[in-house]
Amino acid sequence: MKLITKNEARTLLLNQDGSIFSITFTKKDGSIRQMNCRFGVKKHLKGGELAYDPLSKGLLPVYDLKNEGYRMISLNTIIELKLNGESYIITETR
Repeated sequence: MKLITKNEARTLLLNQDGSIFSITFTKKDGSIRQMNCRFGVKKHLKGGELAYDPLSKGLLPVYDLKNEGYRMISLNTIIELKLNGESYIITETR
């Protein structure tokens, strides 16, 4: 496992090519959630546009593969990330 900062995690996630990845984060209610997800899923969209830019608010829009729905993940609450065969632990600083 590699230690990375939140900014490095954001860069890794935004440079994804649509691959499936696993992420562990803290939800708004304080509980921990692990999710398998991916970016760029368009199949289940109902139309319309978001009224805001999620990235400017520190949110990542992803598609939850298990629950088959779109979710927003706060970049500030990511604990662990697994993508491209690598595992990462998110720290405040290195």
